[in-house]
Amino acid sequence: MAQIPESVLNAAIALSPETRAALAEELWLSVDEKGRKQIEAAWSDEIDRRVTQLESGDAELIPGEQVMREVRVLHDH
Repeated sequence: MAQIPESVLNAAIALSPETRAALAEELWLSVDEKGRKQIEAAWSDEIDRRVTQLESGDAELIPGEQVMREVRVLHDH
């Protein structure tokens, strides 16, 4: 396995968990271009599906504040 320069690894580890996750995803996708295209196509299909559901009335929008309240209630139990 190739060694990662210590300075790069230390800089990456110092990032926030969210930023490290985004970095890891970008690094992985840079290695797997086919995977990137598949993921982009899947997200495009999912967006189209959700827009169609909203436009047809088959889906209901829930305000973010309500969702977060419900998550907190579930998390506290």
